[in-house]
Amino acid sequence: MTLRFYDTASAEVRDFVPLEAGKASVYYCGATVQGMPHVGHVRSAIAFDQLTRWLEYRGLRVTVVRNVTDVDDKILAKSEQSFGPDWAEEPSAKQAEEWWALAYRYEQEFEQAYDALGVGRPTYEPRATGHIPEMHALIQRLIDRGHAYPALDDSGDVYFDVRSWSKYGSLTNQNIDDMQGAADADPRGKKDPRDFALWKGYKDGEPASASWASPWGAGRPGWHLECSAMVTKYLGAQFDIHGGGLDLRFPHHENEMAQSQAAGDDFANFWMHNGMVTYEGEKMSKSIGNTVSPAEMLSLASARVVRYYLGQAQYRSILDYRPTSLQEAAAAVERIYGFIAKAARKFGGDVTSDAATSPVPEAFGAAMDDDLNVPQALGVLHETVRAGNTALAAGDDAAAAQALRSVMAMTTVLGLNDVQGEAQDNPQLSQALEVLVEAQLAARAEARANKDWAASDAIRDTLAAAGIVVEDGADGASWSLKRD
Repeated sequence: MTLRFYDTASAEVRDFVPLEAGKASVYYCGATVQGMPHVGHVRSAIAFDQLTRWLEYRGLRVTVVRNVTDVDDKILAKSEQSFGPDWAEEPSAKQAEEWWALAYRYEQEFEQAYDALGVGRPTYEPRATGHIPEMHALIQRLIDRGHAYPALDDSGDVYFDVRSWSKYGSLTNQNIDDMQGAADADPRGKKDPRDFALWKGYKDGEPASASWASPWGAGRPGWHLECSAMVTKYLGAQFDIHGGGLDLRFPHHENEMAQSQAAGDDFANFWMHNGMVTYEGEKMSKSIGNTVSPAEMLSLASARVVRYYLGQAQYRSILDYRPTSLQEAAAAVERIYGFIAKAARKFGGDVTSDAATSPVPEAFGAAMDDDLNVPQALGVLHETVRAGNTALAAGDDAAAAQALRSVMAMTTVLGLNDVQGEAQDNPQLSQALEVLVEAQLAARAEARANKDWAASDAIRDTLAAAGIVVEDGADGASWSLKRD
């Protein structure tokens, strides 16, 4: 077994050898909780959840850190625009929402979306506001090494000196002279417009609660600094994988890497970036009205279908959303879980009890080892489903049972069995449903034996209205749940 991943920093697929045998350390950028989660956030979380699950399947003990950026300029600006409860009758009764309350409210929205789609909770999920001392220490290390300086205009800002670090731009393969200035502070206090803020001095009109004392004056951390301080606290000066969306490569990850390495940390051994989600070939944008949110997707299809859709592409590729995308994903999910339902009813607990811990097919494993080639892995999954259905129809119980074990193992690794809101994921509900449906099928079989076709059709129509699909075969009738 050789795991291979694409490393953005070296621009090549490399063998993955953990820094510590038997363990893997993964950090990926979480949310800046200024608003509701968008589909890009969720795709990224699913991609790195798939990575985590596969590393664990390959026998590694994985430590995952996903941060929460709970203070920044956008959060402060958004809090000034928000108001209190809609039931407030008088405009004077409405007040701007505190920035920390807004951040926490949206943080919960992200957690709910992650949970609904089966994204595993990270080992640690630190908030930026809880790590101010670590950020101060990192800034001081950079100043001591000659890579950072207090602003020249006495604003209280502290900047990273990009020209002091010869490797600046190496992650994205850019020449520093071709870069635009960093737009995070007034350039008058900078030696170079491209220098970026490590610490942002307090300004009149900002909430005092969003300001912390520091050796350089009251203020708050810069966005890039937050991640560097948090990841090294929990994973150390060097760790295996740093991930995030492709849009974070510059300036966020470029600046993270520069400030961390300039401070003396080796930092990430691999940089992994997931691709964007587009709408019919175009970038999603609220201004042109072509966005679709996770909540909208979940209103159109089950959580399992949404997870299947968002996780079906190779993580580095663009995922294009079309109005029919969820319908196509639903049809694929129906094929998979239709087979699981039929086979599980036939074999019962003897096969299903240990199916999820069975080994995946060799071809599936080879695909996942090759930079998480999920499309190829899904091809193996669907081929196994087809073979399992063929075996069921032919009465080949041994082959059908083995197919069930393999399918359950693959869907478990892909996280499709851990989503919320699926009736069959609740054992008690599933058992009750099976008893009721089987009773209806027994009554229908009796009606057919008596050639009471009207009664037989009525039972079938009743089941169909309840979302139960009945299929007649040589061994009698079987049933499955209709999918969205």
